[in-house]
Amino acid sequence: MRHENILGFIAADINGTGASTQLYLITDYHENGSLYDYLKFTTLDTQALLKLAYSAACGLCHLHTEIYGTQGKPAIAHRDLKSKNILIKKNGTLDIPLSTRMGTRRYMAPEVLDETLNKNHFQAYIMADIYSYGLVIWEMARRCITGDPSYEDMLEVVCVKGLRPTVSNRWNSDECLRAMLKLMSECWAHNPASRLTILRVKKTLAKMVESQDIKI
Repeated sequence: MRHENILGFIAADINGTGASTQLYLITDYHENGSLYDYLKFTTLDTQALLKLAYSAACGLCHLHTEIYGTQGKPAIAHRDLKSKNILIKKNGTLDIPLSTRMGTRRYMAPEVLDETLNKNHFQAYIMADIYSYGLVIWEMARRCITGDPSYEDMLEVVCVKGLRPTVSNRWNSDECLRAMLKLMSECWAHNPASRLTILRVKKTLAKMVESQDIKI
C-alpha cells in the first residue's frame, strides 16, 4: 500500500482496560491538514487546482487498481471519499487515507442514497467513489461548501430532482476550469456505467498537467 498519494500507515496500538479502551492509528503527519480546511483560507490558481486534482486521482487510481505479485494488492474501494478525508502535503499534492465507512451523505452517489447499489458487484463501489471524486473536484474549483443536509434532503436533491452542485458562468470562459467542469460532470453522472474510470481521469489530468508544464 506504499504510494506517494496514499497516507502512510506507521503503527497501531490499543490502550486501556475494561470498558475504557482507546484505539490508535499512527500515520504520516501533514501539517497543512485536510483539503476541506485548506480550501477555507487558500485561493487556488489553475496550476494548483490541477496539481491537487491529479494527485488525488493518482491515489484513488492506486487504490482501485489490482496489483499482482508477491508485493501486490487487491483492488480497493475507498467508500468515504471527501475533502475532510484528503490531506495536503507540504509539496501541494494530496494524500488519501484509507476508510472502511460506507460514506458521508453529501458525497453519496445516487445508487447509494436510493439503495439500488449492487452490493454483490465490486465495480459498483468503485463507481460510487468516482461520483464522490467528482464532488471533490467541484469543491476545489468552487472552494468549500458548508451545512449538513439530512438524508431525506440529499435523496430528494440527488435522486429525485437529479441536481448536482451549481457552477459559475465564468468557468466556461477559462480553458482549465471548462475542462474541469467537463471532467467532474462525467464523474457525477447519475448512471454509474456512464462515469469515467479513475484511470481515465488520471490520464486526462496528466495531459492537462503536461500541457501547462506543472511539476508534480
